[in-house]
Amino acid sequence: MPTSKVAELLREGAARLPGEDARFDAEQLLLHVLGVDRAWLFAHATDAVADDARQRFEQLLRHRAEGQPLAYLTGRRGFWTLDLQVNPATLIPRPETELLVEQALARLPADRLRRVADMGTGSGAVALSIASERPLATVIATDLLGPTLAVAVKNAQAHTLENVWFRRGHWYAALGNDRFDMIVSNPPYIAAGDPHLQQGDLRFEPPPALASGADGLDAIREIIAGAPAHLVRGGWLLLEHGRDQGEAIRALLEQAGFADVETVRDLEQRDRVTLGSLPG
Repeated sequence: MPTSKVAELLREGAARLPGEDARFDAEQLLLHVLGVDRAWLFAHATDAVADDARQRFEQLLRHRAEGQPLAYLTGRRGFWTLDLQVNPATLIPRPETELLVEQALARLPADRLRRVADMGTGSGAVALSIASERPLATVIATDLLGPTLAVAVKNAQAHTLENVWFRRGHWYAALGNDRFDMIVSNPPYIAAGDPHLQQGDLRFEPPPALASGADGLDAIREIIAGAPAHLVRGGWLLLEHGRDQGEAIRALLEQAGFADVETVRDLEQRDRVTLGSLPG
């Protein structure tokens, strides 16, 4: 069999993948296999690729063509300023979740000690992003599942973030009697019967991290109900949610006694983060 060149593999790989991101996906898979950066890929377009590397690349192409998420195939996903490890035990961090980080940072002074809890941390994307931007803050990241929490711990270690601590448990059970200046969460919020769960990357992601009851709000109700007992007066609760849930979540926050309740929209003008503060 003739030896394959880098440019040839990229062209052939992109042709085998569906969608407008085919070229990008092929590049990312080849970068992963070769362990190089994008600049190298183009500077060495005519270099030969070893047969074992070509075979690994073709295997990954097959998995991607079957719909498996690119992030799971490479084991990496960029979020905020961080490069994070991910695997099928974690939700794949998404760009729209960066709005949750932005809103949290806007309410966390950089020059003051603050305690923050990120519940259902997954890969640690939100907790680690906040910790990296607010070194004086102590961030507690929780998750119910040990394998998921292990990924977040590895990500914290990889970025040498020493102001993040990890606890395992179901929502507030992991926090004990502690109180915080802020609680953030990107909880499961998709309705259990939503057809989107059978589409795209969602087919491969952990169901407990995606769906929550008939209307998708079971976890959010539980988080809102327990928040007053775990926030200091003036503390903030910030929740990511689906595009049609802002009104319902605002009502839940107001019923629980929160003030300054508002919903923030993402770049596509969809409801994305709803927040409120505990009066006092």
